[in-house]
Amino acid sequence: MAEVRVQEGEPLENALRRFKRKVQQEDIIKEVKRHSYYLKPGEKKRVKAALARKRNRKKARKSRTSSKQIATCAAPRFPRRMRATNSSLKLKRGGLSQHYHLGSMLCA
Repeated sequence: MAEVRVQEGEPLENALRRFKRKVQQEDIIKEVKRHSYYLKPGEKKRVKAALARKRNRKKARKSRTSSKQIATCAAPRFPRRMRATNSSLKLKRGGLSQHYHLGSMLCA
């Protein structure tokens, strides 16, 4: 249980701010929300798995962005308008279409 004592001469707003911070640190609100309704064991398992998937996606996204910054040019990256689509990959009589020309897209 969060408890804050108001010191002499301390404004009530400061004490309230300290109280809110303490409640947030102790996760009291989260605990109350969790116990406000009953979850069947199967539902608990599904919620727990969903939260784990969310955490893993976030971790993977963070590691991807950090590896992008470190990695040197491993493969050329096409601008969105130049990425190959089904229609631009179809062979024409003279070879691949002009949309897939890589001459100027080499890594520096």
